[in-house]
Amino acid sequence: MSGKRSEAQTPTSTGGRPRDPAIEEAIIESTRMLLATKGYSSMTIGDIVADAGVTRPTLYRRWPNKYELVVEALQHGLRKQREAYPPMDLDDLTPREAVVEAVRRIDPRFHNPRAMTLHGNFMAEAEREPSLHAQMREQGNQPRCQELAEVLTELQRRGAVHEDVDVDMIVSLCFGSYFADFNRYGREVPADFAERVVATLWPAITAEGGPAVA
Repeated sequence: MSGKRSEAQTPTSTGGRPRDPAIEEAIIESTRMLLATKGYSSMTIGDIVADAGVTRPTLYRRWPNKYELVVEALQHGLRKQREAYPPMDLDDLTPREAVVEAVRRIDPRFHNPRAMTLHGNFMAEAEREPSLHAQMREQGNQPRCQELAEVLTELQRRGAVHEDVDVDMIVSLCFGSYFADFNRYGREVPADFAERVVATLWPAITAEGGPAVA
């Protein structure tokens, strides 16, 4: 047991033990780590409480089962990534700079270095726990990609991106490029990765200099 957080640090009361955000954070972080290293099916509540340094009753007072805990762990990761980025102001960036920044922000590993393994484990559960894989899409992937879609749509409105560009396909290509790079090379994301992705796509989507490439 790593003893990340002992529940003994939380004061008791006649109305029951109050919610301690630090305990919840420890449980969530242990869950996220174990999801990546062991996978959903192999990870147990016992593993989580041992790593977080809490008891089973402490966990069950907050989450009724492993599934609900994992869903909140996904939501937690997305919130952390959003908090790590300041709001993007398109008026302060050129259109291409805005797309580069938005592509940089969809990197799954930005906040969690184990994100690729985590995604692989969730995909491996698609047959056994299809709703869990759906949660990964709905709570993690779709919101993570939304900002890029919004940037491209706004740039279309401003005339900087060609109106015929398939925004959804561009987002999928950009998001998928991080997985392709990981599966091909298994390395940390190069510092210029987002710029290189956009450099490849930009001639096909920019409205400058004529119609988009078919």
